Amino acid sequence: MVDLTLSQRSRQILEAIVEDYIATAEPVGSSAVAKRHALSLSSATVRNVMASLEELGLLTSPHTSAGRVPTEKGFRFYVDSLVSLRQISPQEKKEILRRYRETGGNLTDVLRETSRTLSSLSNYTGLVVAPRFTSCLFRHMEFVKLGSHKVLAILVSCNGAVQNRIIETEQEFSSDDLIKMANYLNSVLEGLTIDQVRQKILAEMQSEKNRYDQLLSRALSLSQQALPDAEQDVYIAGQSRIFDQPEFTDLSKMREIFAAFEEKGRLVELLGRCMQADGVQIFIGAETPLKEMAGMSLITSTYLTGNNTIGLLGVVGPTRMGYSSVIPIVDYTARLVSQLLTTD
Repeated sequence: MVDLTLSQRSRQILEAIVEDYIATAEPVGSSAVAKRHALSLSSATVRNVMASLEELGLLTSPHTSAGRVPTEKGFRFYVDSLVSLRQISPQEKKEILRRYRETGGNLTDVLRETSRTLSSLSNYTGLVVAPRFTSCLFRHMEFVKLGSHKVLAILVSCNGAVQNRIIETEQEFSSDDLIKMANYLNSVLEGLTIDQVRQKILAEMQSEKNRYDQLLSRALSLSQQALPDAEQDVYIAGQSRIFDQPEFTDLSKMREIFAAFEEKGRLVELLGRCMQADGVQIFIGAETPLKEMAGMSLITSTYLTGNNTIGLLGVVGPTRMGYSSVIPIVDYTARLVSQLLTTD
């Protein structure tokens, strides 16, 4: 938070400049502020205040214009102290709910649709990080015979997430053996997180009783291969909307941004600190976790699933983002997704 005390006049002029710049992407002059915002001030007075705001580091003057644009510090002061948040309209709420009803409630479909919804409503890029699968509660496992030495392992968590893995086996299993193996595993692993399942399987494999029961020993070995890695899925929608922003015409910069979106594992790692706090988090310019996002802003919020596992959703856009509308969109969507995923 920017710790500054500004007069009411300075606050009004800074707010006017930020909102004009958000709307136009053009430097804002003193005469435009005086005319458009009914401040009952002369252009000279506005110009003097703008000079003071520039000295405080809240505005800057592009070389090509006599107007001013907000700095990242100026945007931060605006977000922390000046922005008036717009309410989500009943029509927008209805549209969001309609989209979710069409997913059928499947976790993967809900999260993918969430990224699309965030992008559609904000006109920026929507981003959703799924809860870490290994922190979810185990529901059941199935083995399906695909060939003489090939088995499909299906792992389902309590929040409905599904992981499939094809396993090459050294020996052939009958369909009956696979059913018995799955029944045994489901009985000993019920109620554990996937992380705990991994530990339990290792402990069972070292148990004396299983060393002499070939079927159970094979079941444990097969299930160990079926367990997923600790990676989290990331759903991104509307990357191309960045091209719509006039400040992003540099192709090399665009390539950096798209490369960052492609490195999903690194994206999750860098977004980790966004998941440490409840509620909406706003990262402006250099505050964002990714150096490739310099000149951009990230608005995020966490959401919960039925087993209190945590995911992240948000919107990526220019620092010249419509904060007054995007912040409520992110907040409302996070609360709605939590409600959908925690309601039986």
